[in-house]
Amino acid sequence: MSSRPEVRFLDRSTPPHIITLVLMAGVAAMNMAAFLPSLPRMTVYFETDYSVMQLSVSLYLAATAILQLLIGPLSDRYGRRPIVLICFGIFIAASVGCMLAPNIEVFLAFRMLQGAVAVGLVLSRAIVRDMVPQNEAASMIGYVTMGMALVPMVAPMIGGALDQLFGWQATFVFLIASGIGVFALCYADQGETASGEGKSFAAQAREYPELLASRRFWGYVFSAAFASGAFFAFLGGAPLVASDVYGLSAFWAGFGFGAPAIGYATGNYISGRYSTRIGINRMIQAGALITSAGMVLALAISLAGYGSAVTFFGLCTFVGIGNGLIMPNATAGMLSVRPHLAGTASGLGSSILIGGGAVLSAFAGVALGWGATDVPLLIIMAISACLGFLSILFVVAREKRLAENGALPD
Repeated sequence: MSSRPEVRFLDRSTPPHIITLVLMAGVAAMNMAAFLPSLPRMTVYFETDYSVMQLSVSLYLAATAILQLLIGPLSDRYGRRPIVLICFGIFIAASVGCMLAPNIEVFLAFRMLQGAVAVGLVLSRAIVRDMVPQNEAASMIGYVTMGMALVPMVAPMIGGALDQLFGWQATFVFLIASGIGVFALCYADQGETASGEGKSFAAQAREYPELLASRRFWGYVFSAAFASGAFFAFLGGAPLVASDVYGLSAFWAGFGFGAPAIGYATGNYISGRYSTRIGINRMIQAGALITSAGMVLALAISLAGYGSAVTFFGLCTFVGIGNGLIMPNATAGMLSVRPHLAGTASGLGSSILIGGGAVLSAFAGVALGWGATDVPLLIIMAISACLGFLSILFVVAREKRLAENGALPD
């Protein structure tokens, strides 16, 4: 029987509607992907190198990782609602700065400030965990992220079309309008869901060792981090693969970037439908296996000399499917280890996976300079996916050992 509280749309006295949670997370995901087709043209506009322009991805991810360390504890202290509204306000202002930037240095500074929109990713999940227990949270997060996946699926296509019709700045006009719309929706619909304890930061800091000492927490974090690492490496390297290796236009590159999102939507639908019945660990294992198999197959095809834009982007759909199975379930796992620190756990876990993604994204951009093929990128993605599979095997082994000893899960 569901234990979800009553929700009334556009009523701030009740928790936010699932539509609001989807759009909160969706704008955050869209901001990572919408301008990717424009990277080659922006490199020319700002008279810089692609490796410098690619910092708009890796520095953004690094800034997001740092901000998420603050977002979680701040929301545990002051509540989810005020932090969401403040961060979306910062995102809107930073997007205006990106659009008007006169040089690459100013653009990158405002691009990092755009990382405040990560509040949508962190707190949409923490809000779900505020509302429902672990397995049901995995299911609900699956539906939230399935809906969220539809946004980045079409965002690169929209960004590519806007770039070709009006120039790269038009993409940031689109982001500004989206940010304003979601800010207004959150203001009208997002009721507070935090416990109301309002613990001081000192009190939260005293509870950190309890969270950090959990081996299961780290197992879930790293299974998610390595899985998403394959996707973030894709974000960092795919624009160059599309333009320089396969000669795709911004418009068609946008379609290619939507391939993982199609898989992500599929994986999240499966998570939403079956996580409660099957269990989070088995879902994570299945997702990690699918991602690893897809990347190893893509690498083998490319090494054999049969690689193409179709095989590259098509098999990257497996990264999306795997992430769709892994992320909601691993997130529910890491938040449920210490439910009273859900916001902090969400921020810390997301920070680690985004920070790792920033490193892989930057490395992917550098590695592609070693040859005019997609092989370096596929190697990075395959290794990351396989490490994610090993991480969830650790969690399963740990839980089995604890069960055999009759101990409570750590």
